[in-house]
Amino acid sequence: MSGDRGGWLVEGLGPLEVRGEARVGRLLIAHGAGAGQDSALMVALRQALAEEGVQTLAIEFGYMQRMRREARRRPPPRIDHLVDELAHWCDTVSHPALAPLWLGGKSMGGRAASLFAARDQAVGLVLCGYPFHPPRRPESLRLAHWPLLACPTLVVQGSRDPFGTREELAGHALPEVARVHWLEDGDHDWKPRRASRRDQGQLIAEAAGVIAAFMAEQA
Repeated sequence: MSGDRGGWLVEGLGPLEVRGEARVGRLLIAHGAGAGQDSALMVALRQALAEEGVQTLAIEFGYMQRMRREARRRPPPRIDHLVDELAHWCDTVSHPALAPLWLGGKSMGGRAASLFAARDQAVGLVLCGYPFHPPRRPESLRLAHWPLLACPTLVVQGSRDPFGTREELAGHALPEVARVHWLEDGDHDWKPRRASRRDQGQLIAEAAGVIAAFMAEQA
């Protein structure tokens, strides 16, 4: 896969959208469970990252492609299936002549990326709205594989995210390679309450700046 920008249909995998120039680095970014790459958050985040010099490679899992074809919702498959699918994407878009490929995604997509990195290693991880636990079940942590992470890992999390708030994570030690940046008053989609006097766009811009700086720091 070249470093060109634009949209492609990759045989056997699905659509791929490449946006931005890799002045800072390249980031393969996967979507969450219920919304694809055309969600308002994902579109805005990719644009903000492009402005910060991060080239994004947006992929869509097979079950989401099927949802679009059938025009009806369906649950994602088992997470290990998505990890294998992500591995195929990594093999396809990685190239020794291009900047090293970071992995990441929103919510479930970030979880799949972290599981892939724990299994097969990665250059770095960017996890947006990470699902540390199911909503209202903070005791069911999804951190068993985190001690296996050996690459720089950035979590960008709304402080009110029902999948893991700042208060809920305060008592849990993450690996030394991991850093968490809290978006003040943001929810799972980084939307703050009106009383905060901030909006989602501002939190997305903050997130993009933090991601670019973290990736540049590891170069």
